[in-house]
Amino acid sequence: MPSAAERTRTLVQSTCSAVLLVPGLRHLPSDRLMPLARTVGPEGDVFLGLAADSPVARAVAHAGGEDPAAVLEITDVAPVSVPNRVRGRAWISGRLTVVPGLAGPGRTTLRLETEEAYVDDLWGAREVRPDELRDAAPDPLLGHEAELLQHLHTAHREELRSLCGLLGGRTAGRCPHHLPSVVPLALDRYGLRVRLCEEAGPCYDARFEFPSPVRDIVELGHAVRTLFEAAVR
Repeated sequence: MPSAAERTRTLVQSTCSAVLLVPGLRHLPSDRLMPLARTVGPEGDVFLGLAADSPVARAVAHAGGEDPAAVLEITDVAPVSVPNRVRGRAWISGRLTVVPGLAGPGRTTLRLETEEAYVDDLWGAREVRPDELRDAAPDPLLGHEAELLQHLHTAHREELRSLCGLLGGRTAGRCPHHLPSVVPLALDRYGLRVRLCEEAGPCYDARFEFPSPVRDIVELGHAVRTLFEAAVR
């Protein structure tokens, strides 16, 4: 499974929605607190791009030498329609400083010096040390996951339903006729997670691991085909 640090770094560098929570600015609408860009630097700090006239950028610029505390809150929502679409959240807390010379006209780059990090997602909740975040790598499928899940959902529904047959006794007497929806929920280099919802009944998740971690979408294609072939044997 991906480590908590890897999952956190993947969320930071994803396109998931994020807001900067800064004391004194919490009353503002969330769209006024959203960074325009974010990435993780070589030391594990988070670099945030904002409009130069944004409330956060102005607050940091006029902090009078005292670096303001802030929390970057990231919310991960499944890219396909599924019950309980929030897949997880991550929080990075630290101090904000202005980084001169990196932003273009009308932009400001802020550095959030990571002091604490925490992730609560489909895998569970865990603290992440700054050095763990620094050393972790984002998932290699990060830039493709949303598109791939949407493709699986629209073009491979029957193949997804066939995965029910790999669940053994957990679905005895119910599979496949009483599982009207099998929705792809999450994808990473280690495997595929789906959400199964019974008609007028509960939903539950199942995860199918690949034989070995994939490094790119070419290897992912082979892994998914192997998974579907195993399901129909």
